[in-house]
Amino acid sequence: MASSVKTKSRSTADTVEKQKKIQRKQDVKDASKKTASKSKPAVQTSDKKQAAPPMSRKHLRKPGTEAELEVAPQFLATGYKGSGKLKGMKAIITGGDSGIGRAVAVLFAREGADVAIIYLNEDKDAKETRRHVEAEGRQCLLLPGDVKDAAFCQKAVKKAVKTFGKLDVLVNNAAFQEHADTLLDLTEERFDETMKTNVYGYFHMAKAALPHLKRGSAIINTGSVTGLRGSKKLLDYSTTKGAIHAFTMALAANLLDQGIRVNAVAPGPVWTPLNPADKSKPEDIAQFGAQTSYRRPAQPEEISPAYVFLASAVCSSYITGIVLPITGSVGE
Repeated sequence: MASSVKTKSRSTADTVEKQKKIQRKQDVKDASKKTASKSKPAVQTSDKKQAAPPMSRKHLRKPGTEAELEVAPQFLATGYKGSGKLKGMKAIITGGDSGIGRAVAVLFAREGADVAIIYLNEDKDAKETRRHVEAEGRQCLLLPGDVKDAAFCQKAVKKAVKTFGKLDVLVNNAAFQEHADTLLDLTEERFDETMKTNVYGYFHMAKAALPHLKRGSAIINTGSVTGLRGSKKLLDYSTTKGAIHAFTMALAANLLDQGIRVNAVAPGPVWTPLNPADKSKPEDIAQFGAQTSYRRPAQPEEISPAYVFLASAVCSSYITGIVLPITGSVGE
């Protein structure tokens, strides 16, 4: 009996030592991987090499203009060839002066749509967007104003419809973002600004646009990876993006019988003026997007084709109420 116990004890010890040996080997591998990952280049999945950290270190004053960025965002998608997916259609894009909105405006025009862009006061950026839309052979109407203002949203939609004769697509994209280290730093004033821009703005625009939309029309909302998993220093922004995702699904169900589709795109980090206008530390701006699986932020031109896909019934007539994540990270 004693011999049996001793044998079992040796066997257990051998097992423990074997497991420790396995662990030690894996620890060495893990340490090696961690060291190597620091020098790994950003992931590129096409022939075009996109910018990777370190990015620009310049902090922008809000609302932030694309012209100020030291590393220019890529929005032209020169490899994208239009095929008439939006031929004859008319679209409104909020926040269309720069970033994702500008990239979407350019591709909508390339696919045959006239575009009205709503923006706060970034006139230089807006005129540059108009120049590129017109270079695609389409009209571009500039509508400066604040989407927090329901009356402005009504006037903007009416002016776009009067100019173009109809409205087929609404892209809700305008946003406000400002970080806060703790909940105690988040004032009610700041919370209201974020909520009223990001949620009320979408609500006001959808309500203003709806009387002009018809079967085959589409609404596309810009959500965010922060609305999928939160962000500890973007408490209010994450809250609004989660609300936008829910709003998208609810509105999709509400409008389905009218033949109007409603979807959302949830990007991860994208190199636009929004984030350098939020982050104040140069090192944080420089490393923007490095935490993704791609080890770099997306460029606007890598996000904009998704909006074409969701706007065109040729591509997505059987898709509504989805939140399409384009996060740059595997599994998100």
